Amino acid sequence: MSEYTKVLVAIDLSEDSSQVAGRARAIAGNNSAELHLIHVIEPLSFAYGGDIPMDFSGIQDEIHQQATQQLQRFAEANNIDEQHQHIVLGRPEVEIHATAEELGADLIVVGSHGRYGLALLMGSTANGVLHGASCDVLAVRVGKHK
Repeated sequence: MSEYTKVLVAIDLSEDSSQVAGRARAIAGNNSAELHLIHVIEPLSFAYGGDIPMDFSGIQDEIHQQATQQLQRFAEANNIDEQHQHIVLGRPEVEIHATAEELGADLIVVGSHGRYGLALLMGSTANGVLHGASCDVLAVRVGKHK
């Protein structure tokens, strides 16, 4: 097994994020690797389309501010300094790939709910990250399992 030097952990700031970060910390610690956190905020216009005659900028700014605060608290609790925290706006798969490339990450760690059927066909962030990454991807199983 190759040694990892830079590990990028994609978190959604849910309760499952601790489990994903814990797995990434263990791998990074075993390899003396740098550990980076990324949280991607999807623009509201993606969810509602571009044709809605409303200005979402105030709401989007509030979402960004709250996510930044949550990421900082999460990073503090996990001993990850500010230079290794990344919060970006865009499509999660695209931004995670771009940040991994920019950092020269050799491992991306994401959470996966292990969806199947229609949920899998609709796509998931973990699946999107896996199918476009230029480095290794570890999908950590999270959530309730049957």
